[in-house]
Amino acid sequence: METVTRFLSSFNWQVLINTCLRILLILVLAWIALGAVHKILERIERQLLKKEAAEGEPPSETGKRVETLLRLIRQAVHLVLWLVVGLVILQELGVDIGPILAGAGILGLAVGFGAQNLVRDVISGFFIILENQVRVGDVAVINGTGGLVEKINFRTIVLRDLQGTVHVFPNGTITTLSNMTQEWSAYVFEVGVAYKENTDSVVEVLREVLAGMRDDETHGPAIIEDPEIFGVDALGDSAVVIKGRIKTRPIRQWAVGREFLRRIKLAFDERGIEIPFPHRSLYIGEASKPLAVAILERTGSSRET
Repeated sequence: METVTRFLSSFNWQVLINTCLRILLILVLAWIALGAVHKILERIERQLLKKEAAEGEPPSETGKRVETLLRLIRQAVHLVLWLVVGLVILQELGVDIGPILAGAGILGLAVGFGAQNLVRDVISGFFIILENQVRVGDVAVINGTGGLVEKINFRTIVLRDLQGTVHVFPNGTITTLSNMTQEWSAYVFEVGVAYKENTDSVVEVLREVLAGMRDDETHGPAIIEDPEIFGVDALGDSAVVIKGRIKTRPIRQWAVGREFLRRIKLAFDERGIEIPFPHRSLYIGEASKPLAVAILERTGSSRET
């Protein structure tokens, strides 16, 4: 009992109480700061959701992107805040934090050199998500490879092509990114007709088909503007090419394009408009007889013998 009393009497209780009160105050301030940060992030989340909803972005995709961004910011704030709080508490307890900071700096430098590719991927992924360059469900071409975006992480983007092959791209290695379905899409068509056809009449048939598609209950809602017909775009070897464009909702251009081609084929068949196929004329030369005559003469001589 005397040993315990001597041990307790060795403490400076005034200093101990003051230290505990300061540590408690630090924890309370950290808790208040953390709550304030959460409130600010919640307000930012609501504003981002309202903004994306006003722009017509699907709520599910908006929620995913905003949640990913805020999760990263929240984790970073928690890490920095509790790291600072821990260092301040150690200093209050009389621990010299100078060597700790120096060691942490050296360790961070070593980790930075060893994981620079990882850091590059994470930073690139953060800006890809922040700038809304691509979303889950978009069709994109990354570094020359196209496919449906299945996952967007801070380190990688995952594409699945039409054959089902999954392509994984580290964000730091992405040099070109083309989003084919952001805000709106377009189907660009090139319709070839025979040289004997009247192109003005063909354009009128195209307009009729496009007007019928706009009035269609299934495909009409997918077309967001009046289709454009640019006119005669090329005089090919076997066809006169008429070019145009149909603006559609994101990722609907292929369905609309296939239906458009189906209706064009039916309309051309109904009006007798020829869709040409490649053909060539053979010329033997002036000294030789025409090929058909030569074949007939050869056939006739073989029959006589």
